Amino acid sequence: MNINLKMAFAVLPWLSAPADEHPDSGTVVQRVVAIDSVTAWPNLTVLRDGTVIATIFNQPAHGTAEGDVECWASRDGRSWTKRGTPAPHDPGANRMNVAAGLAGNGDLLVLAAGWSLKPSAKPGGAPLLDSPLRPWVSRSADGGRTWDVDKQGFPAAETGMTELVPFGDVVPGADGSLRALCYAATRDSKLGYLERVNKVSMLRSDDDGRAWKVLSAISDRHNETALFHLGHGKWLAAARSHEAKPALDLFRSDDDGKTWRLDQRLTEPGQIPADWTRLRDGRLLLSYGNRIAGQFGVAVKVSADEGATWSSPITVISDLTSRDCGYPSSVQLPGGEILTAYYAQGVASHQRYHMGAVLWKLPVAAASSDK
Repeated sequence: MNINLKMAFAVLPWLSAPADEHPDSGTVVQRVVAIDSVTAWPNLTVLRDGTVIATIFNQPAHGTAEGDVECWASRDGRSWTKRGTPAPHDPGANRMNVAAGLAGNGDLLVLAAGWSLKPSAKPGGAPLLDSPLRPWVSRSADGGRTWDVDKQGFPAAETGMTELVPFGDVVPGADGSLRALCYAATRDSKLGYLERVNKVSMLRSDDDGRAWKVLSAISDRHNETALFHLGHGKWLAAARSHEAKPALDLFRSDDDGKTWRLDQRLTEPGQIPADWTRLRDGRLLLSYGNRIAGQFGVAVKVSADEGATWSSPITVISDLTSRDCGYPSSVQLPGGEILTAYYAQGVASHQRYHMGAVLWKLPVAAASSDK
């Protein structure tokens, strides 16, 4: 059973949707176009002073444009202000794929990859993605306003594979190290898309995010993967499967990320990719994009037993007009509301790319879990 969220009166009228009167529904408090004319693929990070930073791709194109990684700031999820540019692009390329989080000293870290571009075969057509670029390690000591960029801090590509592509959060380990997940694909152009290896690896930094090295392999049949540390060397990874209709699979590590095992399937085909949040009541929130026809938007599940079992899906947003949407990132604000940022190609009343932000409350019914 899906649990849908009913819209409250505070939602901006041009983003409103019919209310769902299901008795187990929660309530959307407010929903806004947070940053207009960007594809975004947002990653939310909460600074130590409570400011929420959205790290985004700043162009209204699905990667087929020169563009930068930017950081935008908000205190309440409703209004957003640009702070800085952790990864300005080089000519003929973009910076758009990121992992982000806090260093041990509180600095904001962004691992920013991207793509070289090549001309379109069609006259006047948009550029085409060519090849992934080596990630940069960007670091800010002033909340994202100014940045130091290290273009050599990330390992180079493995032989026969593309450069590593970071995704999700930079997460601290129990030993003071930092961890992040990346994926890479085989370079052999003779292989069809589904024939190529998509290898997900955990990377580790022992100097508070300045230099990184590969620690372990998670899978060779997944790509965009979100990381979460349960504590005491136990980790979760929600991985996008590399298949015609991708879904999310859960991997676990009980030895501090050295080895991994496939645990369970988390979502239906078309529900990708993932983001993790620890709620204040101790439960885990799994947010994911929903690209199933008729449901385009964002959904979540919750777990009260560290990911062993999960609630029924809860629909947060379901009125987007294209499957070119999703990539949610969620944080819980001091008042208990959940802030979820996502991207959309459009809604009925706003037909262009934007980063949406929705403030909502989790339904009480979500406390129950299903195996």
